[in-house]
Amino acid sequence: MSDVTNNANGQRSIEVLDELAPEAAQAVLRLIAEAAEADGQPAVSEQGRLQLKGRRPGVRHVLLRTNDGLLVGYGQLEDSDPVEAPAGELVVHPSQRGRGHGRALGTALLHESGKRLRVWAHGGHPAARHLAQVLGMSLFRELRQMRRPLHDLVLPDPVLPPGVTVRTFRPGEDDAEWLAVNAAAFAHHPEQGSLVQRDLDDRKAADWFDPKGFFLAEKDGRVIGFHWTKVHADEGLGEVYVLGVAPGAQGGGLGKSLTTLGLRHLAAQGLPAAMLYVDADNAAAVAVYEGLGFQIHETDLMYRTES
Repeated sequence: MSDVTNNANGQRSIEVLDELAPEAAQAVLRLIAEAAEADGQPAVSEQGRLQLKGRRPGVRHVLLRTNDGLLVGYGQLEDSDPVEAPAGELVVHPSQRGRGHGRALGTALLHESGKRLRVWAHGGHPAARHLAQVLGMSLFRELRQMRRPLHDLVLPDPVLPPGVTVRTFRPGEDDAEWLAVNAAAFAHHPEQGSLVQRDLDDRKAADWFDPKGFFLAEKDGRVIGFHWTKVHADEGLGEVYVLGVAPGAQGGGLGKSLTTLGLRHLAAQGLPAAMLYVDADNAAAVAVYEGLGFQIHETDLMYRTES
């Protein structure tokens, strides 16, 4: 699908596509990177950036160009959740802001979603908050980025529940079981719980992927929990990338033990700090992370339409 519209005064054109050509995907990645350099973080998530490659079910791309054909804005809409409203992200090049391009992208995402939309404002910048208000959207989710230093990491030795052992991930062999446990652990979290083999393959193909930092907890030969760490080499930053415990194994301290093991792994690599993301309303998880020395660094906000 390709739909091109122009605004009344000819300042911009908007094109909606189901799939990006490789050169268009690269142009969007450059746009995201240049905006991130100015903003301090990418306006499009890792999953959104991975979805630039190839056709993805339920994903649409919105390209905004000036009247001379310059790509200055990008929006993405993902409509794959059977219950939740479609989720969107958008970015405008820093040199082109203040010209109505953000509102034009947001309006296009609203149109494509049937005016039933959730949209992220990564970092919660004032301009993004203002745009959400202009579009008639209300705040409904707060995602906190928390950080702690690793140079002084002193944590009690992890105590695993009886019968539980920990090993590292074996690419190819553990894929299906990990996807199943991930789906169960994050059944309430559509973004993480809906990952499929293609999503896992995308991450395994990334430069940062290291199975030595991907820990699996087993009991009776079955995976019951995991802690997947990640290293942001350019920033010198480790991440508690994904931490999950199967529903039947929760409440026994496994999550805290896995977190400790992962943090020790990151500290052993000489990284100065670690980060993680957690929903602000997940009081139990926030309390665990605060107990491990994490503090709020910044906040991502999600807005949604009322309908």
